[in-house]
Amino acid sequence: MVVNLAKVTKLNSHFMETPSSCAILAAGFFLLLHVSMAASNPTQDTFFLQCLSNHSQYSSPPISAVTYFPNNSSYTSILQSYIRNLRFITPTTPKPLFIVTPTHVSHIQASIFCSKIHALQVRIRSGGHDYDGLSYVSQVPFIIVDMFSLRSISVNVEDESAWVESGATLGEVYYRVAEQSKIHGFPAGVCPTVGVGGHLSGGGYGNMMRKYGLSVDNILDAQIVDVNGRLLDRESMGEDLFWAIRGGGGASFGVIVSWKIKLVPVPEIVTVFRVERTLEQGATDIVHQWQYVAGTIHEDLFIRAVVMQSNKKGHQTVKAKFVALFLGNAEKLHALMDESLPQLGLKHEDYIEMSWIESVLYWSNYPIGTSADVLLERQPSSEKFLKKKSDYIQEPMSKSGLEELWKKMMELRKPVLTFNPYGGKMREISELETPFPHRAGNVYKIQYSVNWKEEGVEVAGKNLDLIRRLYEFMTPYVSKSPRCSYLNYRDVDLGTNGNGNASYSEASVWGTKYFKGNFDRLVQVKTAVDPGNFFSYEQSIPSLAAWEGKMAE
Repeated sequence: MVVNLAKVTKLNSHFMETPSSCAILAAGFFLLLHVSMAASNPTQDTFFLQCLSNHSQYSSPPISAVTYFPNNSSYTSILQSYIRNLRFITPTTPKPLFIVTPTHVSHIQASIFCSKIHALQVRIRSGGHDYDGLSYVSQVPFIIVDMFSLRSISVNVEDESAWVESGATLGEVYYRVAEQSKIHGFPAGVCPTVGVGGHLSGGGYGNMMRKYGLSVDNILDAQIVDVNGRLLDRESMGEDLFWAIRGGGGASFGVIVSWKIKLVPVPEIVTVFRVERTLEQGATDIVHQWQYVAGTIHEDLFIRAVVMQSNKKGHQTVKAKFVALFLGNAEKLHALMDESLPQLGLKHEDYIEMSWIESVLYWSNYPIGTSADVLLERQPSSEKFLKKKSDYIQEPMSKSGLEELWKKMMELRKPVLTFNPYGGKMREISELETPFPHRAGNVYKIQYSVNWKEEGVEVAGKNLDLIRRLYEFMTPYVSKSPRCSYLNYRDVDLGTNGNGNASYSEASVWGTKYFKGNFDRLVQVKTAVDPGNFFSYEQSIPSLAAWEGKMAE
């Protein structure tokens, strides 16, 4: 359900009034901040709940029914249910003082209001897939505003749009679109349990990006609760803030409640394939040629390459898996592949025709014939300890470079590389159009990935070392000045703001890697809409006003 802005005018006015009893309680509360964040304190909880209730009086259910303190039996399950990286679910991981799972905009407004009074950080979580856990972990007293209850989706096929609340998953979006139309889709990620809020605000790419661009290139409107508790849409927030939240990360600017997305046409029949080739089957030549083809071939075709170390009957090798989506029939795809990448040696039986929604399941590795109902399941089949990193390739690697890469991968064994091609629509959109700047000039993006199942600091350290060594090895081959990264592959190895209070120059170390020249404009927007830097975290956009004020002190 999209919030009607007119209906919350009275609520916004109430929110902006001088604080009542909460302000009186604030001084006493600071004596309680030394209480462990992992433990519940009855007096502390009462302070919080009274403040929240006083500033959310228009909503039903009351905010007390959707607020969870550590002594609540549901606290742990709610906290853990949207943690996708087991690295951040240990007994020593800092825990929130409480969790709010809003069902109404007033719950969000009250959470912001009371967190400002009590000097708490707000972490905003929609799906929990942020790789370094920044939406649910902090080293200072914090709360989580978990959006999973705000997940309604309203599809309008006539004007080819949909309003989607931030707590919905990509799988739910795809399901509801396909439920209404067999010839519409939306260009976003291939993992169905990813939350819409983080995915869209950080860029959002998928296997239709060469045809339609990123998710942020297909956003028409949004609703956000700002630092002053106002519910704003595109018109009332202004084009600068609307620009910033489409790829600059929403959590630096406010709590995004919902998005209006533009649906895109898809044919009734699409074609997919998935094949593997080892080094002995010519993988080096195929990957080398793929670099020149995947970004220049017809924009209806997206071919991902996934490269990993493999053991075949005791023999160590490297294998490359090629997964494709073609917005057309098998006959046309076969002709394209025979002309552009004959080295792959595809046969007629490798091409599989299906509907677009069936291709979503195929790319999620569900068996052919699986019901689309699985897209409504919000939990992944399994959780893992993991670390991810990213890079951009702007000049194809030579065969000798690829061969050295294979040697390094066989040495390290565990890390996996995913190559996602560019070109097409990505080449046509200016890098200034949204905060996401990685457009023309890129051949493909790399995701580095390492997963493990064993617990313990030592095991984690070993696996983190493996992926960092592979990342270091790739330095000569990837983008430079800056070495670019993708915001939605969040990577604190690039640098952090500490707890969110870094200077512009400190934040620019990682900020220019994510945003290039757009970082400066993001800082300007942040300074204008959140001068006090309330919405802060380890890689949030800094406010110049907050830093200047800090220096003046």
